Amino acid sequence: MSAADKNPFEHVVEPLDPNEPKHLFYNLSKLGDPRYERLPFSIRVLLESAVRNCDEFLVKRSDVENILNWKQTHTQTVEVPFRPARVILQDFTGVPAVVDFAAMRDAVKNLGGDPEKINPVCPADLVIDHSIQVDFNRKSDSLQKNQDLEFDRNKERFQFLKWGSKAFRNMRIIPPGSGIVHQVNLEYLARVVFHYDGYFYPDSLVGTDSHTTMIDGLGVLGWGVGGIEAEAVMLGQPISMVLPAVVGYRLHGTPDKLITSTDIVLTVTKHLRQVGVVGKFVEFFGPGVAKLSIADRATIANMCPEYGATAAFFPVDDVSIQYLEQTGRETEKLAYITKYLKAVGMFRDYNNVSQDPDFTQVVELDLSTVVPCCSGPKRPQDRIPVSEMKTDFETCLGAKQGFKGFQVPPEHHNTVVPFQFNGKEYMLSHGSVVIAAITSCTNTSNPSVMLGAGILAKKAVEHGLSVKPYIKTSLSPGSGVVTYYLKESGVMDYLSQLGFEVVGYGCMTCIGNSGPLPEPVVEAITQGDLVAAGVLSGNRNFEGRVHPNTRANYLASPPLVIAYAIAGTVKIDFEKEPIAINSDGKQIFLRDIWPTREEIQAVERTFVIPSMFKEVYEKIEKVNERWNSLVAPSDKLYTWDPKSTYIKSPPFFDGLTKELQPPKSIHDAYVLLNLGDSVTTDHISPAGNIARNSPAARYLTNRGLTPRDYNSYGSRRGNDAVMARGTFANIRLFNKFLNKQAPQTIHLPSGETLDVFDAADRYQQSGVPLLVLAGKEYGSGSSRDWAAKGPFLLGIKAVLAESYERIHRSNLVGMGVIPLEYLPGDTADSLGLTGKERYTIVIPEQLTPRMIIDIKLDTGKTFQVRMRFDTDVELAYFYHGGILNYMIRKMSEN
Repeated sequence: MSAADKNPFEHVVEPLDPNEPKHLFYNLSKLGDPRYERLPFSIRVLLESAVRNCDEFLVKRSDVENILNWKQTHTQTVEVPFRPARVILQDFTGVPAVVDFAAMRDAVKNLGGDPEKINPVCPADLVIDHSIQVDFNRKSDSLQKNQDLEFDRNKERFQFLKWGSKAFRNMRIIPPGSGIVHQVNLEYLARVVFHYDGYFYPDSLVGTDSHTTMIDGLGVLGWGVGGIEAEAVMLGQPISMVLPAVVGYRLHGTPDKLITSTDIVLTVTKHLRQVGVVGKFVEFFGPGVAKLSIADRATIANMCPEYGATAAFFPVDDVSIQYLEQTGRETEKLAYITKYLKAVGMFRDYNNVSQDPDFTQVVELDLSTVVPCCSGPKRPQDRIPVSEMKTDFETCLGAKQGFKGFQVPPEHHNTVVPFQFNGKEYMLSHGSVVIAAITSCTNTSNPSVMLGAGILAKKAVEHGLSVKPYIKTSLSPGSGVVTYYLKESGVMDYLSQLGFEVVGYGCMTCIGNSGPLPEPVVEAITQGDLVAAGVLSGNRNFEGRVHPNTRANYLASPPLVIAYAIAGTVKIDFEKEPIAINSDGKQIFLRDIWPTREEIQAVERTFVIPSMFKEVYEKIEKVNERWNSLVAPSDKLYTWDPKSTYIKSPPFFDGLTKELQPPKSIHDAYVLLNLGDSVTTDHISPAGNIARNSPAARYLTNRGLTPRDYNSYGSRRGNDAVMARGTFANIRLFNKFLNKQAPQTIHLPSGETLDVFDAADRYQQSGVPLLVLAGKEYGSGSSRDWAAKGPFLLGIKAVLAESYERIHRSNLVGMGVIPLEYLPGDTADSLGLTGKERYTIVIPEQLTPRMIIDIKLDTGKTFQVRMRFDTDVELAYFYHGGILNYMIRKMSEN
């Protein structure tokens, strides 16, 4: 990333230290433009990247001017390029990225180009954290057993990734058992300021996981993109983005001593959902920020996708530098990080009002108003004060089926089902907790809530409390550092006594890798048709995500996870009812065992120290012996194994020619699915277990596998045949054609009800194009490239929705699937669409961004929609049939 001869901004390059003339930086203050000091700090990062990479080809002088003129241009849908400093991946999204790279090498070779041109040109780190499941819990050897199973199930994937780390330059693999990608990023991978090829510049990144935004809490600008878009960045392409509005979020006041960072983030999530920040940056400022630790800020930034923003930025300040010091970063680096950021006006003093930049709008939160809360039962933005949990659940029980309703008939509200477990009888009812998981990057990276959970566990045990043995309890820390300080502070033994043993280092329950529930529990839930509950310290609780048998799932802080596990139900008012009665018959209330912030901070100051981070991370790439002994091929082109059910060469580039084929109108498409609002990527591309009666299961069975070997959808993302069959295979998918939840649809020509894949396959055999109808927020949730790749393979040519989640729309564009949007005021209902019509989508020869086009129905009706290709670059991808085809053609040029 050195200065190019053509860069028109070379005149602002100077040494950071006059005594070291070869250590240079682009001094933005030398632009002599007063607009710079009024820019939000997040926009300054975009500007620096544009100035440094300006070559009048990919990045133009006019792009720099547009960013400098942000106050005016951000209201005008202006497109700018951004070249992040690096890319981060996790294994669920990383495996298909490496599969695509391997297939692209084959395609470039077939077109007569040099396959080794397909290679990351910017640093890419891949952390293996999504494969481990909670198969074993509550035993001291659970961790080892789960890790052994992880390796046995995923050996083939891991071998492939190890091949990738050898075959591709600039790609580093962090082995399984190391931690959660975002926590490892925060504690170890983040540079904050890069010093590379003689230049200093801000660390920035994109990642193939929507919670990449967690790093924004450390002052590193980053956000989630689709795997397809990340691959283009790795190949040296800038991201084309619409210059965003920036909402200033002013924090003031002091949190109550009983409040956790989880309570704050759930409050912020609900607030910003109401404000409406989709597609915008949120930048935090105000005196309240200075009172938050980096772990607290990272927790708030982590849940950015849940409130819908692109990024949630906390500029670097003294607290950030103290965190870098605490986590064992080198003193020399800390000095140049501070010096550089101050030199370019990117170092923040949150108490200095004169530093406050211009924002699109400003909203505020008084931290003293935050109360203990959870979110659920089906969405992270549906916040509930803990004092109202009991009444809220009881209301949801009988309410109409929806985000806040289960539609259980009143006469069944008090159903109780007895069952036997380990020789004792227990009772389950609606609201009974059957999963309690301390999990997820959102919270396990935060020592205050993790130590808070440990101190609460200690007090609970000392008061004679316990957790019922049938509840599936688990603790999956985000890094080895967490285990280190929990042990050193003396609280780990108490967590273990309550059943919260360390079960693995990875995402686990938060992404649906919760493993099986005890069979008697499943039978009792099924027998009583019970709305059983999961409580987890995660960031996502969409239907069908955590576990098929927990219909109510609540996000909560780690201490509250333990509290609800002890209570055994979410139908409890902790303020008025005892959490439990101990063996002496004494009523124990939650307030008796709840730790204060002061208690927690005293333990944190003593036990969370730099030497822990250094010790854990010095050996992170070598500590896993099974990974070290794994043998992988070393050829530059991958030798595909036709027998493999994990890794398969995808058909995306079959028949690709050097010449462009002009886009054509889509004639007489059938609607494959007629969907409603908030269809998530979990609905489109499940990541959990593969159901035994699903098309994917039938495929694997035909390949000789038994159900115990199916593994999860996430682990098989390197096999397009499994993933195409898993597309729209979520049991909670609500299809208006069927008027019920099921992974099925109606094959309209025959009227038959079929699994979605089987219906799509029948349409494809007839040569018929397909369309999906949807409502608002289509594709919300985790960033999943397979939520776009799968529909592409099913023959879906376009999606017509009221609105889209940002990353998913980008992924559809990347696969050449057309995202269409109803015009304001129009919906399927207002236009009288049943979905049983046939649709002709008229695509003109000359296309422009956000163009309005016609759709003609076989009924004779015509209406207009907006084609959501938002930039000229996205149109270029569409002409090529997708971003990967574009890159292959480019790399095949001699």
